[in-house]
Amino acid sequence: MIEAEAAILFGALANADRLKVIRTLVEAGPDGMNAGEIAQRIGASPSRASFHLAALAEAKLVIKERRSRSLIYRVNFPRVGGLVSFLLEDCCNGSPSLKKCCNL
Repeated sequence: MIEAEAAILFGALANADRLKVIRTLVEAGPDGMNAGEIAQRIGASPSRASFHLAALAEAKLVIKERRSRSLIYRVNFPRVGGLVSFLLEDCCNGSPSLKKCCNL
């Protein structure tokens, strides 16, 4: 991941409700959950939750899938993991003995 891409992803996450959405979907795991459940869990109106879900989907941090009449949202774990890895890739100046601090 390059810095410009990481900056875009951090921009998409730069909101407390969006962080709540991501954390809620991480907790839900690969099955995800529908927008109504997400709104309820984060304490937002359905329209507000949909606004945040759209921004996260545009950044490809969440994946949306239609199941019957519902839209199910899941975390894009490889994308979120890539962002975390980007932050830690140069941890401790590459020293294997010091990387223990980050559990790498």
